[in-house]
Amino acid sequence: MDSEYSRLVYVFTDLIAPLIVGYFLHRKKFLPDKFTNWLIKFNVIVIYTLLTLLSFWVLPLTRELLFLLPFGALYVIVPGLIGALTFARRHKSLLNRGAYVISAMLSNLGTLGGVCAFILYNEEGFAYTQIVGACQNILLVLVCFPLAQYYHEKHFAGNQVEHSQKWWQSLFSVNQISILGIIAGLFLNANGIARPEFLSEIFQRLVHFGAWIALLPVGFLINFSHTKYYYTRVWDLVFLRFLIMPAFIYFASRIFFGDRILLNTLLICAMAPTAINAVLTSRLYKLNVNLAITSFIMTTAIFLLVLFPALFFILK
Repeated sequence: MDSEYSRLVYVFTDLIAPLIVGYFLHRKKFLPDKFTNWLIKFNVIVIYTLLTLLSFWVLPLTRELLFLLPFGALYVIVPGLIGALTFARRHKSLLNRGAYVISAMLSNLGTLGGVCAFILYNEEGFAYTQIVGACQNILLVLVCFPLAQYYHEKHFAGNQVEHSQKWWQSLFSVNQISILGIIAGLFLNANGIARPEFLSEIFQRLVHFGAWIALLPVGFLINFSHTKYYYTRVWDLVFLRFLIMPAFIYFASRIFFGDRILLNTLLICAMAPTAINAVLTSRLYKLNVNLAITSFIMTTAIFLLVLFPALFFILK
């Protein structure tokens, strides 16, 4: 029992500490921007591909998995619709409104959700988050990018703005290579090829290492002086992400799934804070980046300091 509760320390060592270190490295100008960009690419292309391969290799193959990928679309579509039809309307600027809707749609499933599910349920919980996260990655390209472009172009009254990379070009981006890890892991799993025991230890070390590689650049991007104006303008997003979505997912998931670990993992995913991809999407399409960063900072702080510690004791 003690070893189980000692995992709560990972909330600080794996999730909070890299954000703090990244923030101070940026303030002291110890790392160049190019290096942090390299860290982001290395995590997405190498670390997450290895983690998805290893976790899906031992994931129990059940009928519920067939429903899980399409079910993951609810994590993007539902908060996006609710946000666009209600809270986002109070933002007069379409650049603000677009950043708000994108922040509502994209949650930190892969990194934060994955590490938190791993803390509670080891590789099985981590693998479930990656399935939901894979669905979000698909909708990022197919739905979120075009929507962000719509808000940008509508704001400028139809003036065409060229982007270095159109949204459809991202369909085959190297950033989606972790999907190959999912496919390879499921192939080995379905063919009854046992995963060597020593890879279990490697997997656990990779989770901790990957959390640092993913969150260090995020802390590097935080600039509190540019976000203080927006804290009072995204409080309703906290209400949407931490109350409405968990309630919706709690009842909807019980229609399709019965496994306790899967249900609890889906609830963790429903409470995941705003994703850094919301910031990157807002920057790519010239929406209000500071609003997206404020949403990320506020929801991440509440999740790490209050919600997940509470979930740990409730769901364990």
